[in-house]
Amino acid sequence: MSTEASTTIPTKQAGLSKAAGPSRSNRPKWRRTALIGGVVLVILAIAVDTKVVRIGSSEDLRQAGFSPAAYGAKAFPGIKQAIEERAVEASVLQQAILADKAEATAKYGIAGGSGPVFSVKLTGVAGEKQASGIYEVKVPDLPDVKIRLQTGPAINGTELRDATGTVHFGAFTNQIEYQNAGSALNNEMKKTVLEAVDTSALAGKTISVVGAFRLINPKSWLVTPVRLEVQ
Repeated sequence: MSTEASTTIPTKQAGLSKAAGPSRSNRPKWRRTALIGGVVLVILAIAVDTKVVRIGSSEDLRQAGFSPAAYGAKAFPGIKQAIEERAVEASVLQQAILADKAEATAKYGIAGGSGPVFSVKLTGVAGEKQASGIYEVKVPDLPDVKIRLQTGPAINGTELRDATGTVHFGAFTNQIEYQNAGSALNNEMKKTVLEAVDTSALAGKTISVVGAFRLINPKSWLVTPVRLEVQ
C-alpha cells in the first residue's frame, strides 16, 4: 500500500501544476502579441499628432523662412535714402576715379568682389531707348563717359543691395537668399520709382537721376536709379 501512495500523489501534483498557468511554449506568443499591440498604439498616437503640409503651400516652412517681396518692401526705403545721401555729382566722381580709383573707392564707394559700387547723381538728356530698356544719357562736362540708365522691365545686378555697405551676407541663410534680396530691392524700386514715370517716352527729355553703379569700366557706367525725375 505504501508503494501505491507514493506513485499516485506525484501524478496528481503534476496535473495541478499544469493547470495553474500558461505553459512555457505559450509565453513567447503572448509577449509578441503584447509588443506588437504597443507598437501599433505608438504609431497611431504619432499619426494623430502629425500634420501633413503640402510642399509649396502657404504653410510650408521653407517658403515662410524668407519672403523676397516682404524684404524688398521693408528694406528699400532705407536703401533709397542711403544712396541719395551718399550720391556724388557725376563730374566730381569721374575726376576722382580717373585720378585714383582706390582713393575714390575709399572716399565715395563701397568695395565689392567684382568691382566697387558708387552712388551718383546726374542730370542729362536721354537718348533713344534700347530694346533692353536702357537709355544712354548725355551729361554735360562728361564727354568721355558713357552713362546708361536701366529702366526695365528687367533690372539687372545687385548694385542697390551693395551700394550702402549695410546689407551683409551673414544676415541671410544662404547664397540664394542673399541673391534674392538683391532682386527684391530691384523689384521694389520698379514699383515705387519707375512705375511713376513713363519710361517708354524719355528720349530727348532732360532727366535727373540718383542711383548706383558698379565700376567695371571707368568710361562706361550702368546706373540703377532710386530716383528719376523728368524735367
